[in-house]
Amino acid sequence: MDRLKQLESFVSVATRGGLTAAAKAEGVAPAIMGRRLDALEARLGVKLLVRTTRRITLTHEGSAFLEDCQRLLTEFANAEASVSAGGVKASGHLRVTAPAGFGRRHVAPLVPRFHALHPEVTISLNLSDRVVDVRGESFDCAVRVGDMPDSSLVSVRLADNRRRCVATPEFVRRHGMPRHPGELSRFACLTLSSDASQTRGWAFRVPAEDGGEELIHLRPEGPLDCSDGQVLHDWCLAGHGIAWRSTWEVEAEIEAGLLVPLLDEFAAPPNGIYAVFAGTKHLPLRVRLWLDFLKAQYGRPEFWGGKG
Repeated sequence: MDRLKQLESFVSVATRGGLTAAAKAEGVAPAIMGRRLDALEARLGVKLLVRTTRRITLTHEGSAFLEDCQRLLTEFANAEASVSAGGVKASGHLRVTAPAGFGRRHVAPLVPRFHALHPEVTISLNLSDRVVDVRGESFDCAVRVGDMPDSSLVSVRLADNRRRCVATPEFVRRHGMPRHPGELSRFACLTLSSDASQTRGWAFRVPAEDGGEELIHLRPEGPLDCSDGQVLHDWCLAGHGIAWRSTWEVEAEIEAGLLVPLLDEFAAPPNGIYAVFAGTKHLPLRVRLWLDFLKAQYGRPEFWGGKG
């Protein structure tokens, strides 16, 4: 139990940004939270947090450990709830939000299936490419794609998300293909508008001077840009340029020969597809079941092959 309390305290301090806020939420003195963190770091033999008088920041090891702790605490809470719930049926209203393009393809088709399994649960699905305030707008769960920013929200990784540069075979015949990400500036690239959420640009893994590899971000330019990813997808299929899209958007077209992958040898490591929610304690049964349902569906390889 001491180990579990240490993990809970670590997550609370990390997500709330300080000992005082975490202690206040639990109703204990900040010194108690500090002793729990000291004991945890001593037991693990690694520094998880850098504490100053003004702020607390996660070390590299702490950031990785935080995601694992959040997942473990969520699964622990779900296991307890499954036992205590017994034969109680899920009911009530479930509010879910997801990015528009991904939501249309890979969330919306699952909603009727979940409702068929739990007919006493009503469901509202919001599709939007803006970053929805989960807590402020009273959503039970958000499905998000990409790197997760630091947040007081809890995130559970559901699947990997890979991105690939693609173009039509005809575009490649007419214009050739880039051999290195640095050559993209010579090609018409289809990019998201500056007001869209893809703020860091296109990511690639390239050789570093020390003989290893480094991750770089580029902002290719072209004559066409749009704030809607589906429009970029359509423009790419029409042969208007090179696009940088998620595999869940273009895998079927690649297999059909309508698009060809480019620069795959420089592809960045995958980021994630996440379920995000406000907290782990006392999640309604309908939310826990929805999270389990998403994990089960997204965990099937055939789901991403278009047979899901």
